[in-house]
Amino acid sequence: MLLIPAIDLKDGKCVRLKQGDMNDSTTFGDDPAAIARRWLDAGARRLHLVDLNGAFAGKPVNQAAIKSILAEVGDEIPVQLGGGIRDLDTIERYLDGGLSYVIIGTAAVKNPGFLKDACSAFGGHIIVGLDAKDGKVATDGWSKLSGHEVVDLAKKFEDYGVEAVIYTDIGRDGMLTGINIDATVKLARALSIPVIASGGLSSLADIERLCEVEDEGIEGVICGRAIYTGDLDFAEAQKRADELATQA
Repeated sequence: MLLIPAIDLKDGKCVRLKQGDMNDSTTFGDDPAAIARRWLDAGARRLHLVDLNGAFAGKPVNQAAIKSILAEVGDEIPVQLGGGIRDLDTIERYLDGGLSYVIIGTAAVKNPGFLKDACSAFGGHIIVGLDAKDGKVATDGWSKLSGHEVVDLAKKFEDYGVEAVIYTDIGRDGMLTGINIDATVKLARALSIPVIASGGLSSLADIERLCEVEDEGIEGVICGRAIYTGDLDFAEAQKRADELATQA
């Protein structure tokens, strides 16, 4: 089980939102590169970046912070990024700049042709982010709810050739209420590509529950607010996940 620390960027700082509300943010650091180094030193094997301003603006915004993180990480571990990615040129620039994966969310839902083109041009580097509430996919920084069912869209995007799906339960994100295991497993069972869980991770118990269903196709989990507040010790959690993997 891959535990992936999240670094959410707003105005160049590392923040966490509650349920995607830009007006309800908590700042956890003003040096994103130092935050990245902190998680590397704690044993992270991948980093998850979100350009929050970009997600709402529909174009990259926090580029200086992103560059500083990539410079700090180098080629030590893969880095994935979502937020404001709406065209192939942006994807190319990010991948050339050192990113391993780009995450396409809103644009995948609104413009499936773009996602298809991205998978064709940058095979192996495209992840889809599906953010949902009550099984329906949300877009535009979670501000709009579409009529699309998560599983239906995910299966369609799998056919396009995406590398993985990040599934976020936005009703739980930032709330420390626990991962929506049932919905995540349901999605993973419907797909042959990996699913990465997101939204609500709160404790070591969540990690243990995810490890129990890892063989359903759940590759990893995004670690957000809990590792910043201290509710979850990241290094301890990754160690525990590794222990459970050896016992399986």
